[in-house]
Amino acid sequence: FIYRNYSGSEPRPGEISLAHHGVLFLDELPEFDRKVLEVLREPLESGVIHISRAARQASFPARFQLVAAMNPCPCGYHGHPAGRCQCSPEQVAKYRGRISGPLLDRIDLQVEVPALTAAELQHSRPGEGSEPVRRRVFEARERQLARQGGLNAALQGEALETHCRGDEHALAVLAKALQQLGLSARAYHRILRVSRTIADLQGVETISRNHVLQAIQLRRVMQGGA
Repeated sequence: FIYRNYSGSEPRPGEISLAHHGVLFLDELPEFDRKVLEVLREPLESGVIHISRAARQASFPARFQLVAAMNPCPCGYHGHPAGRCQCSPEQVAKYRGRISGPLLDRIDLQVEVPALTAAELQHSRPGEGSEPVRRRVFEARERQLARQGGLNAALQGEALETHCRGDEHALAVLAKALQQLGLSARAYHRILRVSRTIADLQGVETISRNHVLQAIQLRRVMQGGA
């Protein structure tokens, strides 16, 4: 997963480097060894993975988009309308606690997908087509490139403060969230980037209160991780 060793002590790129400039999808996230998951923290920040062994050190590119999925509890039915879940609160907390707080802090969007009822499945309305979504994403990317010469995800330091600064109402919401939710500096900056992207998708230049509120809501599902 992290690196491959086909012969001797020579490390070779593993899955996270093979996903460079692509998507790394981890299904059943809590079932991965916690030590393996913790190694993801470095490349998620720097885009590089460093391997140190007794006889050799190596660095591989690893700038990927992490997408992960997990059940809400060990049996998978926590919150199901039929009340099928038999997991205790302690079991649910232990299961979710397999994902550490520092790793969760690096995941920008944490979205809960609830089970649908039979009526919802039978009377669902058609969703938005792929073509208008693709066009909206393309326009947002072009807007970012024209404004700052790169994508929002890459903004750091002064560039982050310059291009992701919201209006006074947005800043007030951020300050309140920082205090009440106990957000880290990393989470604060990630919320700024997501807010900027939401505004870009809407074709709006200034980040508003609603953009910030939406960005905060999109990362609050699993904030209880240990």
